[in-house]
Amino acid sequence: MHNKWYWVFKNVLFGPALRVYNRPYSRGLDNIPDHGGAILASNHQSVMDSFFLPLLCKRQITFLAKQEYFTGTGLVGKAQRWFFTSAGQVPIDRSSGDAARAAMESGKRVVLEGDLLGIYPEGTRSPDGRLYRGKTGMAHIALDTGVPIVPIAMIGSRKANLIGSWIPRPVRVGVIAGEPIDPRAYVESKGLDPESHEAARVLTDYVMQRLVELTGGAYVDMYAADVKESLAAGKGYPEGAEL
Repeated sequence: MHNKWYWVFKNVLFGPALRVYNRPYSRGLDNIPDHGGAILASNHQSVMDSFFLPLLCKRQITFLAKQEYFTGTGLVGKAQRWFFTSAGQVPIDRSSGDAARAAMESGKRVVLEGDLLGIYPEGTRSPDGRLYRGKTGMAHIALDTGVPIVPIAMIGSRKANLIGSWIPRPVRVGVIAGEPIDPRAYVESKGLDPESHEAARVLTDYVMQRLVELTGGAYVDMYAADVKESLAAGKGYPEGAEL
């Protein structure tokens, strides 16, 4: 995929300013294939993750973005819709009962066309900076298509873009890419059928383990969405997820 607006955003409108303001650094980006489909599986610390990773990756990345980014109203909503549409991102209706299947089908189309697919396995931004249990959609896409998974660690992006803020802070941000994972070879080495849900779960957990190693962060074996729901309801952190 080659989108002209993606290039403009990266090299003219946003990229140069972010390079000066946040002084992003990278390690291991040669682990991202130069061509062909692949999945970039990243921890999710802030909205700006979707700016810094494309900024430092030489290939264009397609993210699966929540549909709300494409349906907003008013000036901000229209600007948001224009940005995500122009950048070639794919809308996903997370309220649909079949949202997971729709997301997987969209993701498979991206990698089978030979493009990079950006995914946040946690499914939502971390509520506190820790890594949370990954959802298996990423693993199903990888096992169905056979494309490699490259674990991506975002460092410092949460401090640079605090939740609820629009203006980034001058905090240095890093992007670290780990060695690619061959999804089918990994699950077969565990004696699992690549088509089984167990294989997807084991592969997902392994990817999250790799992200923990790359980030040096703490891990919570609970879905971030459940923790955020509990916090929003005023119930505090669920048992086992306390800070």
